[in-house]
Amino acid sequence: MKKLNKVKSTAISILRDNIDTDIIIPKNFLKTTKRTGFEDVAFYPWRYDDSGKAIEEFPLNKHRDKKAQILIAGDNFGCGSSREHAAWALQDYGFRVVIAGGYSPIFYMNWINNLNLPVILDERSRGELANLGVDEEITVDLENSTVEAGGKTYKFEMERAFREKLLKGQDSIDEILEYEDEIENYEREHSL
Repeated sequence: MKKLNKVKSTAISILRDNIDTDIIIPKNFLKTTKRTGFEDVAFYPWRYDDSGKAIEEFPLNKHRDKKAQILIAGDNFGCGSSREHAAWALQDYGFRVVIAGGYSPIFYMNWINNLNLPVILDERSRGELANLGVDEEITVDLENSTVEAGGKTYKFEMERAFREKLLKGQDSIDEILEYEDEIENYEREHSL
């Protein structure tokens, strides 16, 4: 289980709206169902030029040695196709938290189902976080629903069931197994 309570880390900011899943992980890299091997191809169209050379100014290339676990983005993050590989690519890079103005519903669920935290904050708050120094850490506290950095605290909301799932580190199978006794009792009582 991969419980998520607090993440304290530096952040990488890509403050663009409507970052779609084909930018996060292009379709030509969807050749496996393993959840690893995507670290170097996350954001490939923006991260590399046409010859495959890294674009130094792109945030993931500029701050690669930092191993930031927090990504700060714009509105409607993860729009486009429903590919779960987008969540895998971000996770494989090292991100555990995405802070955005909003999410595509499918990406939102894929991110949670991979036991990572989608935080929704307004544009002003995200801008303040993005303007912190590259070495300044941000603390995301799921239990208290806060993001703290630069002497400020930002509150966020999350659906209780999803919050509990992340705090317990439960994937969908773990959730079902929590009710294993009740399921077995029901099956005994209702068997033909």
